[in-house]
Amino acid sequence: MSAVESELRLARRRDARRIANLSRDLIETGLGWSWTPKRVERAISDSETLGLVAETRIEIVGFGLMEFHTNHAHLTLFAVREAHQRRGLGTRMLEWMTESARTAGCDRIVLEVRSTNEGAQRFYERAGYASEKTLPGYYDGKEAAVRMVNDLIDPAVAEQKP
Repeated sequence: MSAVESELRLARRRDARRIANLSRDLIETGLGWSWTPKRVERAISDSETLGLVAETRIEIVGFGLMEFHTNHAHLTLFAVREAHQRRGLGTRMLEWMTESARTAGCDRIVLEVRSTNEGAQRFYERAGYASEKTLPGYYDGKEAAVRMVNDLIDPAVAEQKP
């Protein structure tokens, strides 16, 4: 595996600090640091949460955390280092997480993204997500979020259900 190639694997508790630092630097910039190492470690340890990392021989270059609920999943954190974006890595990671949600029996995946992060919104739209609503002040009361939803049930199959 070359330095630019990455391997996907489940997150481990010992990854918590690196994931938290990446969250602070890539997602929570300009906000309070809410995804601290302790919080990330709790999430990774939770049996109802999927933690995924993309790792080169050198470093973690992407990560995602997804919580599973009764009939839906919530993608709470997802990021790829800028130097590794637009190479299909985020798509591979999101596909893994989406298949996990389907396997768990989820009908849909929800997520929130900064309203100013148009690049991320386009990425999610290409992956089948649609904007559901805007949540004013979602991020520390400072910035709005766009809630996006990916319905995992095929509409043709849903119509056939009694």
